Amino acid sequence: MKFLRLLLAFCLAPAIARAADRKPNVIFILCDDLGYGDVGAFGQKKIRTPNIDRLAAEGMKLTQHYAGNNVCAPSRCVLMTGKHPGHAFIRDNRQAKAFDPKWDEGQTPVPAGELTFPLALKKVGYTVGGFGKWGLGPVGSTGDPLKQGFDRFFGYNCQAVAHNYYPTHLWDNDTKRALDNPKFSAHQKLPEDADVNASASYEKFSGTEYAPDLISAEAMEFIRENRERPFFLYFPTTVPHLALQVPEDSLTEYAGKFPEEPYKGDRGYLPHRAPRAAYAAMVTRMDREVGCMAELVKELGLDETTIFVFTSDNGPLYDKLGGTDAEFFESAGPLNGRKGSMFEGGIREATIVRWKGHVAAGGTSDRVSGFEDWMPTLLELAGAKDATPAGIDGISMAPTLLGKTQEPRPFLYRESPGYGGQACIRVGDWKLIREKLNPGPKSMVKPRDVQLFDLAIDVGEQSDVADQHPDIVAKLTKLMKEQHVKSELFPIRALDAE
Repeated sequence: MKFLRLLLAFCLAPAIARAADRKPNVIFILCDDLGYGDVGAFGQKKIRTPNIDRLAAEGMKLTQHYAGNNVCAPSRCVLMTGKHPGHAFIRDNRQAKAFDPKWDEGQTPVPAGELTFPLALKKVGYTVGGFGKWGLGPVGSTGDPLKQGFDRFFGYNCQAVAHNYYPTHLWDNDTKRALDNPKFSAHQKLPEDADVNASASYEKFSGTEYAPDLISAEAMEFIRENRERPFFLYFPTTVPHLALQVPEDSLTEYAGKFPEEPYKGDRGYLPHRAPRAAYAAMVTRMDREVGCMAELVKELGLDETTIFVFTSDNGPLYDKLGGTDAEFFESAGPLNGRKGSMFEGGIREATIVRWKGHVAAGGTSDRVSGFEDWMPTLLELAGAKDATPAGIDGISMAPTLLGKTQEPRPFLYRESPGYGGQACIRVGDWKLIREKLNPGPKSMVKPRDVQLFDLAIDVGEQSDVADQHPDIVAKLTKLMKEQHVKSELFPIRALDAE
């Protein structure tokens, strides 16, 4: 028996050594317009998210983590560059054809070498794959994911095309993969004479191949193909961004669960006969994809060598746009503001990190952090801290994740030329917001006075205390000006003039 134990130990030693030396895999799940309160682990009561909740129970919840920006493309740019919005190249959503008429789909392309995160991962031995929504440059442009460090990409290149979950094509690396779906616009209304309660009235707004299912399958295959080497799987799902579209098998799970009023398509995006059920079903189906990834990682023996990160690119929608109902689901939790806003509901995200054996299970951190911090954090966790490029704004939060005491973040800055022009800066629990910084050229509207909130006692940002703390306003305003670097492509006139 002793001989057999020695033989077994001898045989297993090389495998154990390889596992210990191997850099951890990373599966980075980025939702699209998911609210702070849209998952059970962060307070959701009506939508089932058992797999995401399990990640939280087995890992750490980051309760004060901020998306890169308040809308899609600039938020992703912060993640992929480690630069906050005052320094990042992409600062707002903008179609590539406005940048160059030759592009018929895709957003403003980032310059060559701009996305230092995937490029750094490549340099230290990672295979890098992206599956979902891109938004940082058309195929063939400098912003093509295959030119920015990705070895594999499958999904939507263009955010506008991603408004339809039954598109006519997806991108398989640099090749269009045609899908068995009819061509139809994701922005249309029901005919006036349509029966709003009949399922037949909505049949033309679906197809045969549901894009999230195809994207998830390709992501799973990427995990299988790269199980023997370290990989970074970037999974920017389109869920739960509009339009409201989900296969009937998922919709059935929520049939009759909520009071419903059919949405006719009169607030943008496609109609739906049961919009609340559709939203919940989309989130639960996405949760199932997360569970399938976690199960596959376990089956392949990669559970303790794989870091899961779960978060969202910005907050939930507002005013029942496209049939959504953030108020009904309490999608923003206790936070004020929605997508497009610099209030907490627009940028603070439900965030989870699970790394079995390294990040303690059931933990919670309220340390302020943001998307720019992921590059230095994950490189440090991979033992490649020296690969972090100079000139970024990110600060590694690896010590926090590993249970060590870490200094608070000195400040966190966000800006956007969109939604009238906005900027915010947070130092400790103080948060300063400025709005209406980009009035139209003929507008008589002047930039609004600053608003100041003490998040320690006012997380809902209901009480502006700027008049009571002029010294703090002056300090934060000065710091805000220092962090804004003028951009010709994405100007903020009021800040540029200061």
